Amino acid sequence: MMSMDFLYFPQDKSEYIPAFITLTIFVIGAIVAVYLFYKYSKKEEKLIEEKYRLHEPKNKEQQKNELS
Repeated sequence: MMSMDFLYFPQDKSEYIPAFITLTIFVIGAIVAVYLFYKYSKKEEKLIEEKYRLHEPKNKEQQKNELS
């Protein structure tokens, strides 16, 4: 039968504390990263909207001139 030595469940539960701290740090880091991506995405969205809003009247004028 195969040995399950790679699974280690310590009797002293205080050995879980470093793992919990590391997990907490990575979860907080992930949340911060998602927030920063979201914030950057909104900033880019505003820039693109402004850019194409500025070009919109030119396109309409060009279409009117082409039709005339």
